[in-house]
Amino acid sequence: MTQSADFRHRAAPHTLPELMDEPASLDVLRGCLRSLSQINRLTGSYRPTLAFLARARRRAARQGLVFTDDRPLRILDVGSGGGDTLCQIRRWAAIRRLPVHLTGVDLNPHSAVLARETEARTRSRSPRLRGAPITWITADALSLTAPEPPDLILSSLFMHHLEDAEIVRVLRWQHATAALGWFVNDLARSPGAARLFTLLGTLLRWHPYCLYDGPVSLRRSFRPADWHTLLAQAGIATATLIPSRPARLCLEYLR
Repeated sequence: MTQSADFRHRAAPHTLPELMDEPASLDVLRGCLRSLSQINRLTGSYRPTLAFLARARRRAARQGLVFTDDRPLRILDVGSGGGDTLCQIRRWAAIRRLPVHLTGVDLNPHSAVLARETEARTRSRSPRLRGAPITWITADALSLTAPEPPDLILSSLFMHHLEDAEIVRVLRWQHATAALGWFVNDLARSPGAARLFTLLGTLLRWHPYCLYDGPVSLRRSFRPADWHTLLAQAGIATATLIPSRPARLCLEYLR
């Protein structure tokens, strides 16, 4: 990825592949996801999602909905990868004594294995904040069936892996499925962010897949006009765009 790369328009994934989109061994994926977890912690990537959960909880309270052990807040993370987002959410909920039912779904069969490893590590680090166990599923999220629909559907660094038509399909599905709302945490397209990512990744010796894929992800990511077009195609008129630094552009909908 060179500094002359075109950031004016979103690159379609089929024209600009990422290494992580290709089959990889469990060990390669483990190393890559550990670097991604470090990147997420360094850049505060979980903050927008946790802030959304706080807003969703307040909205539910105003609607008279109280979450209990018998009726927990049901959260589904689509494209859950190595599981770090749901582990952060479990800790957030445990601190607030908020009963939650957490499910992560990912198409890659290695993801569930690595997510369980992440869950075990986080439990050992914070034994007093273990919270509820997390369910990890290998499947296409859009094919899931459950007795109770999720209250909230989340994704983090997932949408930019999809072609535009696939994004529209996911938006329609989550809009129709989530009982309370949904949140997309993804990247804002920026050449400056791509250059900074490469510099930091080289200094901190991030996994080679991450060093290559990071700038590619930023080329495949979004600006407000992209989301306005995709939302219009999905027939969704009331979602809110939420910029977040560094280089995040999130999308929120609450009923």
